[in-house]
Amino acid sequence: MEFIIENFYLILASSIIIGFFMAYGIGANDVANAMGTSVGSKALTLTQALVIAAIFEFLGAYFAGASVTTTIRENIVDPSLYDDSPDVFVLGMMASLLAAGAWLLLSTTFGLPVSTTHAIIGSIAGFSIYYIGWSSVSWGYILEVTFSWILTPFVAAILSGLLYWSARKFVLKAKEPISAARQFIPIYAGLVGFSISAITLNKGLKNTEVPNLITAYFGGYDLVASLFLLSFLIAFLCYLVSRFLLSHYVSKSDNPNVEGKFAILMIFTASSIAFAHGSNDVANAVGPMAAVVATIENLGQIDNVAVIPEWILLTGAIGIVIGMLTLGYKVIRTVGERITKLKPSKGFAAEMATAIVVVLGSVSGIPLSTTHTLVGAVVGIGIFSSNKVNYRSVTEIGVSWLITLPGGAIFSIIFFIILKSLFGV
Repeated sequence: MEFIIENFYLILASSIIIGFFMAYGIGANDVANAMGTSVGSKALTLTQALVIAAIFEFLGAYFAGASVTTTIRENIVDPSLYDDSPDVFVLGMMASLLAAGAWLLLSTTFGLPVSTTHAIIGSIAGFSIYYIGWSSVSWGYILEVTFSWILTPFVAAILSGLLYWSARKFVLKAKEPISAARQFIPIYAGLVGFSISAITLNKGLKNTEVPNLITAYFGGYDLVASLFLLSFLIAFLCYLVSRFLLSHYVSKSDNPNVEGKFAILMIFTASSIAFAHGSNDVANAVGPMAAVVATIENLGQIDNVAVIPEWILLTGAIGIVIGMLTLGYKVIRTVGERITKLKPSKGFAAEMATAIVVVLGSVSGIPLSTTHTLVGAVVGIGIFSSNKVNYRSVTEIGVSWLITLPGGAIFSIIFFIILKSLFGV
C-alpha cells in the first residue's frame, strides 16, 4: 500500500499511457475484422473503409463500451490471490497491457491478424505464472476458450461457402440475373438486417439502457426473446424495402451489375461489425487499465469488478481510432487480398457468415474470436468458389494464432520484471 501511495500520480499517468498503447494496438490489428473484405472486394476504397471504420469503431467503443468490467479479463486469474500484494497486481496489469499491445503491434508489422483477447489472456496468465505459479491460472477456462477459437474458423468457412454457393447458383449464374436479383437480393437484405440488429443489440448495445427499454416494450418476453423478435421485425422491414426498390427502380433492361447490389449490402454489414467490435474489444484495453485506476484510488484494495469512468472509455476509443488510421491498412490488405481473390458477392458471404457466427456465440455465451471467424470465412470462400487460396499466408496466420498466447505470456514476464525493477518492488 505504501508503494501505491508514494507513486500514486506516476502509476496513474503510466496506466493511462499504457492503456492508450494497448488500444492503439487493437485499432492497428483488429480493424481488418470489419473492413478487410470490403477493401479486398473493391466494395470500398481503403480510405472509405478507414473513415467508416473510424466512425463506427469510435461510436461502439465510447457509447456502447462496457461500463463495468471484471478487473482481470475473462476471470483468467482470481484477483483475491493478490489481496496481500496490490502493488504486484498493479504492475502485473500494466505489464499485461504493455505485452498485449506490443504483441499486437509486432503482428501488425508483419500484416498478421491475431486475436486481441488471446493476446491479453496470455499476457495476464504470463505475469501470474511468473509471480505465483501455474496453479494461479484457470487452465480449464483457457482450454475451453482455445477450443472454441479453433473450431470457429471451420464453422465460418462452411457457412460462408454455403452462402456464396447460394448467391452464385440463384443470382449470379441465373439466366436472368436482374429477375433473380429482384427475388433473392431482398432475402439477403433481410438476413443482413437481422444480423446487423442482432449483433448490435446483443453485443454492441448490451451495456446501454437499450436492451431494458426493448424488454419493457415487449412485455412478457425475456431479454433474448425480445431482442430477437425486434431483429426479426427489422429483417422483415429490410426485406420489404429492398423488394420495393428493386421492383420499382431496376428495370429488366438494366445492365445486370448484380455484384454492385452485394457491395451495398457489404457496407451495412461491415459497419455493424465495426460497431460491435469497438464496443466489445475496447474492454481488452480499458479493463486492466480500469483495474489499475480502481486499485490505486482504493489505496490498494482490489475489487472483483471495476467501474470504468467515461474518460477511460474515451482514451480507449481514441487509441483504437488512431491505431486503425495509422497502421490498420497492413492487416486490411492481408485479409482482403493475400488469402484469396474477392468480389463483392464473396466478401458479402464472408462478412455475413462472420456476423451470424458471432451473434450465435454471443447469445449462447461461447467466447469467440472475430478475427479467427472472419479469416476462416475468407478461406472458406476461396475453397468453395474454386479460387486459388494462398496457403502460405494462411499458414503464417495460423502459426501467429498458435504463438499468441505464449508470446503474450513471455512479453508480459519481461515487462513485469522491468517494471518491478524500475519501481523497486
